[in-house]
Amino acid sequence: VQLVESGGGLVQAGGSLRLSCAASRNINSINPISWYRQAPGKERELVAGITIRGGKDYADSVKGRFTISRDNAKVYLQMNSLKSEDTAVYYCHGRYGNINIWGQGTQVTVSS
Repeated sequence: VQLVESGGGLVQAGGSLRLSCAASRNINSINPISWYRQAPGKERELVAGITIRGGKDYADSVKGRFTISRDNAKVYLQMNSLKSEDTAVYYCHGRYGNINIWGQGTQVTVSS
């Protein structure tokens, strides 16, 4: 099973981006699915997570600005009011049974 992220890029502070995470198998077989990020010189941190039943969790730093959602094809991360400190590589992570799956990451750069 593989996860593939897309949607990263360069955006000005205050702007928006939407990240997508697609799976090589039925995405509903992967639960939960989360977004992590890792900035240069920092540890990877949880940004948001969503369960198959729609339960959601967010890091305090993104609450009110980021929204995680899923449909039968993908998991999304809508990022609004972006700040320079949101600059990082964003990774999709999922649990497939007892297996942890990571995507390859997508770069998000927010210019101030």
